[in-house]
Amino acid sequence: MTVTNMTVPIIITFILLFGLFKRTDVTGDFTAGASVGLKTAAELIPILVLLMTAVGMFGASGASAHLAGLISPLAEKLGFPTECIELALLRPVSGSGAIASLDELYTRIPPDSFAGRTAAVLMSSTETTFYTIAVYSAAMRKKLGSRVFIATAAADITGFILSPLMVRLLVR
Repeated sequence: MTVTNMTVPIIITFILLFGLFKRTDVTGDFTAGASVGLKTAAELIPILVLLMTAVGMFGASGASAHLAGLISPLAEKLGFPTECIELALLRPVSGSGAIASLDELYTRIPPDSFAGRTAAVLMSSTETTFYTIAVYSAAMRKKLGSRVFIATAAADITGFILSPLMVRLLVR
């Protein structure tokens, strides 16, 4: 048996022994935490349904393809592969939508092409930031300021710009 296979059982054993040592009700604490977690998950369902619906409508309406067409001249000038534009548009909003877009992209182009490698770097170096912000603000019942959106958009744009650059510099 490897250390990797033993990690979770060791952590669980440590938590149980720590609880016994501190004389806390581990079962009660676990049940209370699970209860709060389930309530939070139930409260997040409406925002998740809204996001999934909006992403589905964005793709099905052709708006993403139209927007990609508008952005493509600028992307070409910046050296960003035009095949990856729709992926870059979906990535900040939907992880599953981005994976579907990546899968569709790989049916059209080889994964070891420049655009395919750029797509792989883009997927692994960016996050579903707007999705995360929506879930976080809904869970915390907080409205986030515009600075949060500006910062996350800047981080995503940085990832989009650096993806083809890193492929050019590091992958031959």
